Amino acid sequence: MALRTWDTRRVMTSLPLVFDAPKRGLPPRHLADLSVAERRAAVAELGEKPFRANQLSNHYFTRLTADPAAMTDIPAVQRDRLVADLMPPLFTVVRKVSCDNGATQKTLLRAHDHTLIESVLMRYPDRSTLCISSQAGCGMACPFCATGQGGLTRNLSTAEIVEQVRLGAVAVRDGELAGGPSRLSNIVLMGMGEPLANYVRVVKAIHRICDPAPDGLGISQRSITVSTVGLVPAIRKLTEEGLQVRLAVSLHTPDDELRDTLVPVNTRWKVAEVLDAARGYADKTGRRVSIEYALIRDINDQPWRADLLGRLLRRHLGPLAHVNVIPLNPTPGSKWDASPKPVEDEFVRRVNAAGVACTVRDTRGQEIAAACGQLAAEG
Repeated sequence: MALRTWDTRRVMTSLPLVFDAPKRGLPPRHLADLSVAERRAAVAELGEKPFRANQLSNHYFTRLTADPAAMTDIPAVQRDRLVADLMPPLFTVVRKVSCDNGATQKTLLRAHDHTLIESVLMRYPDRSTLCISSQAGCGMACPFCATGQGGLTRNLSTAEIVEQVRLGAVAVRDGELAGGPSRLSNIVLMGMGEPLANYVRVVKAIHRICDPAPDGLGISQRSITVSTVGLVPAIRKLTEEGLQVRLAVSLHTPDDELRDTLVPVNTRWKVAEVLDAARGYADKTGRRVSIEYALIRDINDQPWRADLLGRLLRRHLGPLAHVNVIPLNPTPGSKWDASPKPVEDEFVRRVNAAGVACTVRDTRGQEIAAACGQLAAEG
């Protein structure tokens, strides 16, 4: 099957976004955009005592509420002013749809500028995981991904990233998923967008998500996964942040010739460079790197590619690699589909035989277009 040729210029011109992004379309300042010191300064600018910042943080990050009526420990006049200035509405919930017997829920959110994004909440026997977006759309142009086919609308603010987590935590707490009330335990930045192309705000959001309550949501850094198609300078920068989040690299093929087409950013940073940067992250953090591999029938599922993948990962990452094989999820208009089960089994067997851990991801949310590569945020 012939591969579509993609104009990689629009990907290359978006690469300055790796370390920051224009503020076009971002919402007004929000409490979750600010560090603890910045919150206290912002409250003081409004003529209030700095301790009001602690009260607001306790409501938002601990009680998970942005409703001023629930903030009865703050006098009404001050409360309304503080909330209006530091907790502007970030999203309107457009709809929620569920599948997998109520264990998976996709939420469509509309931002202040009518931008649409999606997040996906999944309940497992031992955990509740939320997949969040870091951008509206994506500029990486991977042709098998619905989000990439739609292009990039804009980056999300720090607070918009954090707000997805707060809303997900509320849904889990209130028992919206099968299994009853629980606690949100894991976050994956694998929704819409390339997280490391919105680097500054993503790193700030990780701190807000992981800082102990009431300064943040109190979720462990080790329970956060950040996915990237392989923006090498940003991976190296993340290595120096001192974080303990898991890094996931969307590799999808071990050879540069095919990856130039499947993941156009590969024309800038080749497979070996990406894996070397990932090894630097693994060495610094001591954490295994997840290698994401969407298995596509007759495109990247050949036995020789499994063998090459195993050799490359053993050479560059050794025991610090774990391959997640993802059966390709269907997207509208795509002529590609998942590899047959026997082909998938043989691919996994060969990678494992090379001495690299390899498993097949439990796909969730296909029925509601909530699985990997399917998020498109249609209104």
